[in-house]
Amino acid sequence: MSANLTVTDLFAGAGGSSTGMASVPGIEVVIAANHWKLACEVHNQNHPDTDHAAVDLHQEDPRFFPRTDILWASPECTKWSQANGKARPAIEEGLFEDPLSDDAATRSRLLMFDVLRFAEHHRYRAMIIENVVDIATQAKYRLAWHEWRRQLRALGYRFRVVSLNSMHASVLGAPAPQSRDRIYIVCWREGERAPDLDRALRPRAYCSRCDRIIEANQAWKNGREVGKYRAQYVYVHGACGTVVEPDWLPAAAAIDWSIAGERVGDRSKPLADKTRLRIAAGIARYWGPVHLEAAGNTFDAANPKHPQHADPNAYYRSWSTREYLRALTTDATKALATPPFIAEMYGTSTARPVTDPAGTFTAGGNHHGLVTPCGGTWNDDARPTDEPLRTLTTRDAYGVATLPFVMTNQRENRPRLTSEPMPTFTTATGGGHGLIEADMDALVHRNNSGGAEMTTPVFEELRTLTTAGHQALLQSGRPRLSPADLREALDMVDDVLFRMFRPHEVAAGMAFPADYRWDAIDPEKGRPASNADVTKMAGNAVTPPAARDLIATVAAAITGEVAA
Repeated sequence: MSANLTVTDLFAGAGGSSTGMASVPGIEVVIAANHWKLACEVHNQNHPDTDHAAVDLHQEDPRFFPRTDILWASPECTKWSQANGKARPAIEEGLFEDPLSDDAATRSRLLMFDVLRFAEHHRYRAMIIENVVDIATQAKYRLAWHEWRRQLRALGYRFRVVSLNSMHASVLGAPAPQSRDRIYIVCWREGERAPDLDRALRPRAYCSRCDRIIEANQAWKNGREVGKYRAQYVYVHGACGTVVEPDWLPAAAAIDWSIAGERVGDRSKPLADKTRLRIAAGIARYWGPVHLEAAGNTFDAANPKHPQHADPNAYYRSWSTREYLRALTTDATKALATPPFIAEMYGTSTARPVTDPAGTFTAGGNHHGLVTPCGGTWNDDARPTDEPLRTLTTRDAYGVATLPFVMTNQRENRPRLTSEPMPTFTTATGGGHGLIEADMDALVHRNNSGGAEMTTPVFEELRTLTTAGHQALLQSGRPRLSPADLREALDMVDDVLFRMFRPHEVAAGMAFPADYRWDAIDPEKGRPASNADVTKMAGNAVTPPAARDLIATVAAAITGEVAA
C-alpha cells in the first residue's frame, strides 16, 4: 500500500489492535488512548512512535485529539457480555436519563456512544468498532443497539456488522490459536467506496468433496446476519455447498513446552474437587492411545511431495487402538502415542486437546492449565517402542506419551485437545450451558447404486429421501464416556503433571508477537506489571490478526489498492 493512512486507536489497551494495524504497510497509528495507565505504558514500550493518552474517554473532549483518516475503537465489552455471568439491567433503563452514571455496568456500555462523539467531531473516513457479539443479539440490548445504529446513520455513515472468530483471521497471515467470537462494525462515510469485507471473511479451507484447498464463505443459519461461529454460521465451499472447516492454529502453538508441570499428587495445596473432575474428564476423553504409522524418520504428512499425497490408498496416518491394526511389515513403522490436554477452569468447561485452538483467554484471571503425563525425573527422555526398555524398578516410571488438553470454565463446556482452537479468552468467569454432542464421526450411507459419493458425513444435508428407505447410519462403534471411564481416570489424576498457563502463553494465545514487551513499570504502584496485570491486559485485547485483516481491507477501499 503506497499511501499512508493515519489511525486513532481508542480503548487501545496494551496494543493488540495497534499491533495488528501497524503490521499493514502504509498504516500509521498516530495516537492510542486508554484509561489504564499501566496499559498505556505497555503500549508505549511496543509502539514508541505513537502518541499516548491515559485518559477517561467517557469524559474526554474529542477536540483534544488529532484528526486522522481512520478510527479503531474497542469499548469495554465485559459488562455487555453474557460471559459476565451476572444479572444486569438492560442498558436502556438508565441510558438517557443519567448519562454520567457512576454505575460501572451502565458506564461501560455508554462507551459505545462515546465513539459517536468522536465520529461526529472528526468525521473519520472510516471506522472499525470492536465488541462482543451479545450487544447485537441479546434482547435486553435491543433498544440501545437500535439507537446506536440510528445515530451512526444520522452522522452520515454506512456500515456492516462483521462476525469474525479470531481463529479464522488468516487472510493476510497466521490467525490466533484461540476461538474468540467478536463483532466488528465497519463504517465508511457516505460517498466513500465500500470495503470488500467478504475478502476478509474468506479463509482457506479443504473441501473434501472437491478434494482441493478453496476460499470458504460464511453461510448463515435461519436467516441470521450476526452471531457466533458454529452457533449461527458455518463456512462452506460456495461452488459445491459443502460445509468446510477453515485452517486454524492449535493451542499447542501458544504453549511453552520447556516449562514442566507439577505432579498433582505432590502439590502442597491440593486441587479443588471440580478441577480434579475436569482433569479426569480430559484423561478419559483424550488419553486413549493411538497407533502411529510412519516410514521411519522420513514421514512428513505436511509435505505435498510425500507419497501419501500422490497415492490416496497409502496409509500414512494414525488411528485409535479401538480400530484394527494395519498390515505389519518387516519395517518398524508402527508406534504408540497418547495426547496431552488443557484443563480450562471457568464455568462448566472441562478440557480440550492441545491440537484444538484454545478456549477464550480472559482478563479476569488465568483459567488454563496444561495436563501432561508424569514420567518422573529418573529418565529425562523418551524412546521409540522398537528400542529395548530400560531397567524396570519397583516404582512405576514408564508411560505412553500423550497429547495435552486444555480445560475451560466457559459455556462451551466440552473437553478439547490442544490441537483445537482455544475458546475465547474473556475478562470474567461465569456459568454455562450443558453441551449436547452429536456423533460427528457418523456417516449416512445410501444403499442404491453409486460409488464413494453414496456415503456422506452426518454434518452434511441428507440427500433425497425416497419411498424405498435406502438410508443407513454408520457409526464407529467407539464407546462413549461412561461413569466407569471417569472413575478410572480419577485414579490417574495424582500421577499427571499440571500447571497453569503463564502470562506469556496467554499473550501467545492472543497472537501477540513473541518479543512483545510486558515489563513496563506501573506508574501508580511503582513496580513492574504483575502476572495478573499481564493476563488482564492480554485477555482484554483485540487479537492482532483480526485487526490486521480488517484494517487492510478498509485501507484498500480508501486507496483503491488491493489488500495484500
